[in-house]
Amino acid sequence: MKDQKKLLGEDRRIMLLDMLRKSNSPLTGSELAAHANVSRQVIVGDITLLKAKNEPIIATSQGYIYLKERNSEQLFERTIACSHTPEDTESELCLLVDHGVTVKDVKIEHPVYGDLTASIMVSSRHEVLQFIEKLKSSNASLLSALTDGIHLHTITASSEEALDHAELALLKAGYLIQ
Repeated sequence: MKDQKKLLGEDRRIMLLDMLRKSNSPLTGSELAAHANVSRQVIVGDITLLKAKNEPIIATSQGYIYLKERNSEQLFERTIACSHTPEDTESELCLLVDHGVTVKDVKIEHPVYGDLTASIMVSSRHEVLQFIEKLKSSNASLLSALTDGIHLHTITASSEEALDHAELALLKAGYLIQ
């Protein structure tokens, strides 16, 4: 990549959008930086500018995703309230994805900042394990650590029944707040 010409400004952002739109999996900042022959930090700035232009890009623990319209499949969505210890996070997420649910985000109510939301976007055990590994390797804290374990998740699935079964599993595990 050293011989490759560095892409500048708007040309780079057009290339990033194109790559994200075409990708069926998350792309890391490092991957995007290598393609553009710039630093990861430049990519972070570019993504911020693209989001400011209302491009539907989200940052997940696996990388950046361009949210595509899903016309062929209707997704059902709901918000659930949960509470558990940090050690139970993997179990909670696995229970959800094992029932065919995608966990889009986590939300907490912070006493100073109000509602805080972070994207999770996990749909499989593999993605849950990647998320947990990233938490451990970065030594980051969960948002729910700020609220003694209380948090909300936005979850989606292809049927209301899948959401119902996932909620029942969380209730049986003692993670669901009713």
